Amino acid sequence: MSRRCELTGKAVQTGNLVSHSNIKTRTRFLPNLCNVTLISDALKRSIKFRVSAHALRSVEHRGGLDAFLAKARESELSQHARELKREIAKKQAA
Repeated sequence: MSRRCELTGKAVQTGNLVSHSNIKTRTRFLPNLCNVTLISDALKRSIKFRVSAHALRSVEHRGGLDAFLAKARESELSQHARELKREIAKKQAA
């Protein structure tokens, strides 16, 4: 399983740890990923995601999973989230 947020695309970053004596050591900065179950109001079911803590706050701020996916860019979403976005759009159009 990749270390990538399914909703925002946030992934591992690389950089240096710099000591007091200015010695650089390569390191990886991992995103704060959480396994969560979010509820879709349009589909009336729950969906499991692996998202960053920042994305979870964004989902709550925008008013739920349906509203978040409606505003989200396709390029940032995982394949699972893209399929869900299309499914919700179909359900809301009907």
